[in-house]
Amino acid sequence: MRHHDAPRPPLSALAALYAWAAGAVFVGSLGYFLYFYFVTLGRGPGAAPPSVWRAVMLDTTLVALFAVHHSVMARTRAKHWLTRHMLAPLERATFVWVASLLLVLMCAAWQDLPGHVYLVTGAWAWALRGAQLAGLAAIAGATRALHAFDLAGIRQVQAARSPGPGRPPDETPGERLEIGGAYRLVRHPVYLGWNLLLFAEPTMTADRLLFATLALVYLVAAIPLEERSLRAEFGAAYDAYRAKVRWRMIPGVY
Repeated sequence: MRHHDAPRPPLSALAALYAWAAGAVFVGSLGYFLYFYFVTLGRGPGAAPPSVWRAVMLDTTLVALFAVHHSVMARTRAKHWLTRHMLAPLERATFVWVASLLLVLMCAAWQDLPGHVYLVTGAWAWALRGAQLAGLAAIAGATRALHAFDLAGIRQVQAARSPGPGRPPDETPGERLEIGGAYRLVRHPVYLGWNLLLFAEPTMTADRLLFATLALVYLVAAIPLEERSLRAEFGAAYDAYRAKVRWRMIPGVY
C-alpha cells in the first residue's frame, strides 16, 4: 500500500480510457500474433535471406527484447519503481501497452527463414490439432481464472476511480493466488497452453520452429524469476501450493 499525506481524488475519465485502450491494443496485438504464427510463418519456403545466421540473430534479438520487458517489468521491484514515478493504478495498463507494442514490433520485423522442418498428415495431424485446441483451452481457462480485466489493468483503474469504503483512491486491488482449475495440473498453465499451441503444429516451418524454441527457452528461464516474486508476495501460501503442485509447466518434465 502506498501512503500519502492526503488522499488523491479519483482518477479521471482519461485514465479509464488509457486502461481500456491498453486492453484493446493487447487483444489486437494477440490477434496479429496468431495471424503471424499460423499464416505468415506457415507460408513455407521462400527466398533465402542474404544471411541465414543474421536473420536468426535478429529474430532472437526481437524475442529477447519482448522477453526482457515481459520478465523484468513484471517483477515486484520493477513495479515498485514504476509506482514511485506514476499513479499506481496505471502501472499494469502501462505494462500492457509496452508489451503489446513490442509484440507487434517482433511480428512486423521478423526475418523469414526458408524451409520446412517436417510435415505431419492424416490422423496424426488431427491429433496435433487437438493438442493445439487443448492448449487454447488451457490458456483461456487460466486467463479467465486470473480475470482478464485485472491482466489488462482495467479493474485497477476502475477501483481507483470508484474506491470502496476505507480504501484510498489510488490503491489498486490486491492480487490473489490462483490455485484452482488448470492450476491444479501445473503451476503455469498459460505457459503449458502456449507450448502446446506452438509445438503441436503439423506443418513445422523453420520460422515456426525457431520462434517456438525461443519462446520455450524464455519461459524456462523466466519461470524461476516469476516464482521468486510469487513467493515474496504470498509467502507460506505459495510454498504450500508449490509443494502440492509439483510441475511448473510440463507435467512429468518441468
